Amino acid sequence: MIKTHTLGFPRIGENRELKFALEDYWRGDASEESLQATASTLRLKHWKAQIDSGLDFITVGDFSFYDQMADHIQLLGCEPQRFAFANEQAPLQRYFTMVRGKAENHGGCNHAHGSSAHGLHPQETHALEMTKWFDTNYHYMVPEFNASTQFKAHAGNLLAQLEQAKTLNHPVKVSLIGPLTFLFLGKSKQAGFDQLDLLDQLLPVYGQILSTLKLQGVEWVQLDEPILGLDLPGPWLAAYERSYLQLKTSGVKILLATYFSSTQGHTSIACKLPVDGLHVDCVRAEEDLPLIIDWLPNYKVLSLGIVDGRNIWKTDLNPALQHILKAFDAGKGEVWIAPSCSLLHVPYRFSNDTRVNLQVLPWLAGAIEKLEEIELLKQAAKNQLQGKSLTGALANIWNTHQDLVKQRRNSPLLNNPEVKARISSIAPTADQRHSEFAVRQQLQRERFNLPAYPTTTIGSFPQTRNIRNLRARFRTGEIDEATYWQHISQEIRQAIDFQERIGLDVLVHGEAERNDMVEYFGEQLEGFTFSANGWVQSYGSRCVKPPILFGDVARPKPMTVDVAAFAQSLSEKPVKGMLTGPVTILQWSFVRNDQARATTALQIAYAIRDEVADLEQAGIGMIQIDEPAYREGLPLRKARWNDYLEWASKAFRISASPVRDDTQIHTHMCYSEFNDILPAIAAMDADVITIETSRSDMELLRGFGEFDYPNEIGPGVYDIHSPRVPKQAEIVRLIRKAAQVIPPENLWVNPDCGLKTRGWEETEAALTVMVKATEQLRCELETQNKAEKTAA
Repeated sequence: MIKTHTLGFPRIGENRELKFALEDYWRGDASEESLQATASTLRLKHWKAQIDSGLDFITVGDFSFYDQMADHIQLLGCEPQRFAFANEQAPLQRYFTMVRGKAENHGGCNHAHGSSAHGLHPQETHALEMTKWFDTNYHYMVPEFNASTQFKAHAGNLLAQLEQAKTLNHPVKVSLIGPLTFLFLGKSKQAGFDQLDLLDQLLPVYGQILSTLKLQGVEWVQLDEPILGLDLPGPWLAAYERSYLQLKTSGVKILLATYFSSTQGHTSIACKLPVDGLHVDCVRAEEDLPLIIDWLPNYKVLSLGIVDGRNIWKTDLNPALQHILKAFDAGKGEVWIAPSCSLLHVPYRFSNDTRVNLQVLPWLAGAIEKLEEIELLKQAAKNQLQGKSLTGALANIWNTHQDLVKQRRNSPLLNNPEVKARISSIAPTADQRHSEFAVRQQLQRERFNLPAYPTTTIGSFPQTRNIRNLRARFRTGEIDEATYWQHISQEIRQAIDFQERIGLDVLVHGEAERNDMVEYFGEQLEGFTFSANGWVQSYGSRCVKPPILFGDVARPKPMTVDVAAFAQSLSEKPVKGMLTGPVTILQWSFVRNDQARATTALQIAYAIRDEVADLEQAGIGMIQIDEPAYREGLPLRKARWNDYLEWASKAFRISASPVRDDTQIHTHMCYSEFNDILPAIAAMDADVITIETSRSDMELLRGFGEFDYPNEIGPGVYDIHSPRVPKQAEIVRLIRKAAQVIPPENLWVNPDCGLKTRGWEETEAALTVMVKATEQLRCELETQNKAEKTAA
């Protein structure tokens, strides 16, 4: 027996309908009823698409207004006590408070601060911490646990979605995050407390939810346990058997799902768990399959993730078909076919895209096309098992598909001999600065003469509706290039004037001309193409349209030099040149899978290196090469870390190393756990690194202090993903806390991340508070220094 399903589906909508509905609601321009209506329409459309593609199950529970982990915080009744929710507050209001924070009223302008527009009590509360979902660019909200955490089932929203799905009269599979993964990915907020101690309280709540689903006629529930692909601590691994023995009593059939990584070391345990089926990622962990086929009992369902849920290239159907046939040859009674993971990480579809290079377009598969591949594999496998060959229309579809896979493999578009020659002849010193950091630091301090605690921002300023409209008018030809750049130049002038007015020390041009920090560079590099509507969700309503990196990468001409030189001409203060680093361009693109990622990273690094050299030649003294995806690219198993960290840090150094010692290289990283790779971050040898730390209350910085990080660092002092404006005392406290672990002379002051998604009103307010907090600390430092001199 062969069945088909998907672990999840893109929730934002083919045309980002959910994004726009959410933002209208947050502004107070739409009601909750309107938002719920949009969500209902999208769910029905997505389920019908799954049915039309031939799937044997539609998946319920993967839809979310912001994030599935945040959904589970409410589903399991463990909203952190610090939010102090009133009983009368509606669940959706509470939900958005957790994920976006709660701002106090500012001059009656409730609409600018999100939550208060819908009746929440006007008091300050910072949002849940946000970090990357394994090694993807998707961000999840981190649950908070302590000894007083309690759980209680609140399944009303899930059951409402289930009732809606039942109207389609098609078999339903419910998708939930497994209990151990939910606990493991959360964070203890109490010193010495281990969240695993909460498992015995959590399991009965999961059991109650599963039993309720069983009573509602649900046969299968998918429980995602991707932490089985990590180097899992012994006590967590040992907890699996007793946990699933207890959940089995609910009576519902459980499909345990792993993805993103090999289960090496845990494979036997996964196969022996008391569940009814096991899903495995045959794209990322193909090496696991022989053992799983051998060890998984034949009475259990084996779900094969044989279509890549993380990338957009058409599947080579022949090896995928062989995986299915081998499972049946081994005596498996029931095999399911699915994507390797949720299709949340790919665009809705490519078949009707109007922008992708026409030679590349036939090679691509979005979520809809991937479901069609699954159905095609199902039909081919059924025929093979019956001793038949595909005939007629199905055979034509199969042969055309495979011809396109072969065409891509052999296409001359993929190869640039000059790029390959440059990479093959890398000089041994290409990734080294002229002098060590201590020498560079002294020369840079003499050149820039910055005050204590220098203030800056990460790079982008608000992308207003006017800016977006301007870019759209230029793209459609409504205005010419000269008119476009005239307006952009005015935006840059205003950004520089604003920064000088509030007293920032190191300025940025604001990036008004940039659509996205990766797409903007990809558009100017060879080897990339772009989609018109290839959106994927990064977090909440934030969507990105990743470039499609299909061939060798080269820089035909300078990309940012004119803009950077213009911005620097407007101020006597240093204005940073802003670039995206090679690892982040790699990670945040849909990357070719026909050559090693390390090779592609080096190609990008040399393109950025040429830009860095040109920026310095144009008089730019500070150059920021952002690498927010550096930690994200780390393999999930530690045995593979060293190889990645070696080529990733080398790629960054190659991009950053052609400059003089008094040119200051900055980098930025955010929303990841960095403390376990600090030696590799230090090996990048950036003069200044800025990192996100405010949501963790400077927790992330502690590791930098313990490691004795040698270079300068700017820990973020306020959260840019929340609409709330911080108070001066808050920022002062955070900087003081940072100064306890990092020498004050090496500390910079900046927000957590870029300000692209914020409005100007809150941006001006927050940055003004940040500057005033820094001025307060400088006065204190000056008083302290005078006192020490007097005492001496």
